[in-house]
Amino acid sequence: MSYQWTLEAYELFGERYAQMVGTGLPAADVDAVRSAITEMWSDAPGSWVHEWSRLAASYATAGEHQLAALAYGWAKFPTLADEPKRAALHQQLAQYLLAAPGFGVHFQRDVLTLPYRGGVVEVPVHTFAAPDLPANAPVIIASGGVDTWKMDLHGILVGFAVQLPARIVAFDIAGTGESTVPMTADGGAEIVRRLIDHARALGNGVVVHVGISMGGYFSARSGLAGEVDAAVVLGGPIEKTFTESGLSRFGMAGIVGNALGFDQQPSTEDLTARLATFSLRPLLDQDGNTPMLVINGADDVHVPQADTLVFEGRRDTVVHLLPDTGHCAVTKLDEVVPVILAWLGVQLAGAGSQS
Repeated sequence: MSYQWTLEAYELFGERYAQMVGTGLPAADVDAVRSAITEMWSDAPGSWVHEWSRLAASYATAGEHQLAALAYGWAKFPTLADEPKRAALHQQLAQYLLAAPGFGVHFQRDVLTLPYRGGVVEVPVHTFAAPDLPANAPVIIASGGVDTWKMDLHGILVGFAVQLPARIVAFDIAGTGESTVPMTADGGAEIVRRLIDHARALGNGVVVHVGISMGGYFSARSGLAGEVDAAVVLGGPIEKTFTESGLSRFGMAGIVGNALGFDQQPSTEDLTARLATFSLRPLLDQDGNTPMLVINGADDVHVPQADTLVFEGRRDTVVHLLPDTGHCAVTKLDEVVPVILAWLGVQLAGAGSQS
């Protein structure tokens, strides 16, 4: 189920340009695509998917498979609302797998069959590990959000694998990417719990959950519930996002509506009612959390500051709200990533000493 909605390409470039070039695409190429795109949804010269796919194909022809995967990632952005977007995701995966021998770490793609709502669901995962990582190492499960998925986070994931004594298992949250089920609060959390079980069997039993954006919602949920040994929440919506106007800009209501499984643009009332089920207030009112690191930018247009500051004063919790940056502190990742790595290093060492 999916639908298109009114969305201006120039607004997306305004919001995401730093992310586009920050993940490794040459600025000159991004600028050229930006100049060529005039509208979002058709598959013709001047459309988002066409122009990004043309750039990606040029990279592929030149044997630059990782750049091709990044560009196809933007071609399918922000959601799989039509067949051209789905085709772009298929091409992204093909190019990503061609690039894999050059990742510099051990890489493995698996499609897990996990229990889900009385049946099963298939969940593709990408596992990264340093070449010399022992078999009994801890595991970090990691995901992005509603529009930035596991292949789009490649640089961060490989950095974790290189710099941390842990195996990284990347996945797409329910309703996004290669997921085949819509995003719901309980269903998405069930998939995460099944992934945690899988991860505990991979190494020494220690599992840490790292979530970015909506993925941070699910890492906050597993951390607050004590289901993992530690959790990192980067730009995660928690409660206020689901009751305030955090979805009003840059097409986020349409992106989330697609993730939730609507097959046509929902009314504000229907979308609000569905989102209300995601509030983590019941878990916030308890005291069962494991160690947590919560970070976001103070100028986030999607997630209110309250959804970060609500963690201040909690036991075993570190909170950073960075000034002069927005959602997931994306323009200050050079500051944020070292903080996350240092915190994870301490948590992994502590958990390992207790196992």
